[in-house]
Amino acid sequence: MSKELISMLSSRLVAVISFFLALTLVKGFEGTIGVNYGTVANNLPPPAQVAHFLLESTVINRVRLFDANPEILRAFAHTGVAVTISVPNDQIPDLTKLNFAQQWVEDYIQPHTPATNIVRILVGNEVISTANKLLIVSLVTAMETLQTALVAASLDRRIQVSTPHSLGILSNSSPPSTGKFRQGDSNSPFMVNPYPFFDCSPDTLDYALFQPNAVVFDENTQLFYTNMLDAQLDAVFSAMKLLGFDDLEIVIAETGWPSMGDATQFGVDAKSAAEYNGNLMRHVTSGVGTPLMPNQTFETYIFALFNEDLKPGPTCERYFGLFRPDMTPVYDIGILRPTVAAAANIQHATCLLIITVGLLIIKNHG
Repeated sequence: MSKELISMLSSRLVAVISFFLALTLVKGFEGTIGVNYGTVANNLPPPAQVAHFLLESTVINRVRLFDANPEILRAFAHTGVAVTISVPNDQIPDLTKLNFAQQWVEDYIQPHTPATNIVRILVGNEVISTANKLLIVSLVTAMETLQTALVAASLDRRIQVSTPHSLGILSNSSPPSTGKFRQGDSNSPFMVNPYPFFDCSPDTLDYALFQPNAVVFDENTQLFYTNMLDAQLDAVFSAMKLLGFDDLEIVIAETGWPSMGDATQFGVDAKSAAEYNGNLMRHVTSGVGTPLMPNQTFETYIFALFNEDLKPGPTCERYFGLFRPDMTPVYDIGILRPTVAAAANIQHATCLLIITVGLLIIKNHG
């Protein structure tokens, strides 16, 4: 990264931290569980069916979209579900122009509010990690311009503007007290995407899954860590504190665990996924907080709502879903309402029985 880019990024992003802080003090969403609703698949149910399912059959009351799909936004109208939408990375340079930002708000926001409870717009996703100079230098201006467009439409008190980051923005994260942003990335991560799954090894699997383990000791703070997520969040907190922004709320924009993967991967099964996501839900809503952020809850979005069969990459990328495309649960972590969960288990068991009987008939008549 060039010195010019580092200087520009540092000076402008620090100003936006204060902007984030002001928004967080006005309104925050603490200790709530949402899901990332991705659509990179060709076998998902219609958005209206998904919205009805989430509202009537689950305890989920907030979703994050990776775009601003009008059909999905219409589907969530009058449900009360809090919806976070996204501006794709490739639109960030255009969003620096006020006329484009105003038109974007007019096209994608105003037709749906207040019927659809849009609470946040994310400008891009993990932009800093792309190393794309045009996107990086445009990000802050795009966010400021979008905020201006929301003010003009009298929507700024209803809708927040933010951007999520990967933990790749940290140059150091272990022990958590030494967390530090990479040079040039001196921005508040407000929304972060921590994935213990991608950082664990066979030796640290229990640590990543919130299971009993040898714990990790931070000599600088004399604090013990019983799970990897706390360590990741505290590393982000330490980096923020280094810049003087330790009172800014942290939101977990993405985290999850796959239920299936390649043979060379470890801990990739439905049992591990259920352990991680179930323990995650209990932990972030418990009010226990982390060693450096005690007595806190965290707004958290589990990745993802559905398995997405068209996602590229290793097998695990297509199996992060809490639900199959037919909306039966991949595993039970308490997301379904009790009566629905019982019915789903019966339905799945019946399907397996039918398949087994069919195979036996074929075998006997073969």
